Amino acid sequence: MKFDTIAIAAAGGRQAQKALANLTRRYETVAEEDADIVVALGGDGFMLESLHRHMKAPKPIYGMNRGSVGFLMNAYQEDGLLERLKKAEPAKVHPLRMTATDTEGTEHQALAINEVSLLRQTRLAAKLRINIDGIERMAELVCDGAMVATPAGSTAYNVSAFGPIIPIGAGVLALTPISAFRPRRWRGALLPETANVVFEVSDPTVRKVSATADFTEIRQVARVEICRDPNTAVTLLFDPEHDLEERILKEQFLP
Repeated sequence: MKFDTIAIAAAGGRQAQKALANLTRRYETVAEEDADIVVALGGDGFMLESLHRHMKAPKPIYGMNRGSVGFLMNAYQEDGLLERLKKAEPAKVHPLRMTATDTEGTEHQALAINEVSLLRQTRLAAKLRINIDGIERMAELVCDGAMVATPAGSTAYNVSAFGPIIPIGAGVLALTPISAFRPRRWRGALLPETANVVFEVSDPTVRKVSATADFTEIRQVARVEICRDPNTAVTLLFDPEHDLEERILKEQFLP
């Protein structure tokens, strides 16, 4: 990876802030907007924040784990940072674009690198109608919610809902129900990455549902449209021995 300047950003936690202090003493840095590469210190949540922060003017982001899970991060090490950045391999990810219409008819848009999820807001189960590419595929899904996950996000919330883990280059999205009551045994579907998915909420003023794109939440939605944004991309950098494809493969064999 060729670069001239780097910036280092850190989450607010003690570990991340200590790492920030140590690294800025050892390496010359510039402001994030002036850098060729951003080094992000924290966990997966902070990596998502960093990717969203630079979505309009994308630049490669190299994460080092100073958080908890760290699936999108490299191992933390202070020595040899510049050499690691030069050898790092890029993984390009296109986000999902969510267009959510609330019960007042107001339209909201947001991007999601991991997933777009719908969740019931009250004790009442959600009732969702699912259309894919203009064709009704399920007249009624009674559930706690549902999500559409990217390959990068397939190991996050999607796995907790028993959705499939997807290799980055597979060209598919995961449509996964959350605690489906009816159809009781429906476990979801794999869709082409070009699919246009629409959820329509039955009785949205009574059976209230929220929609979340990564960490942007819209309450009381009536309709949610989800599609891959081919014109927007973010680039994550990984050490060669820990690239995202390898991480996703390993995740499928964990006990």
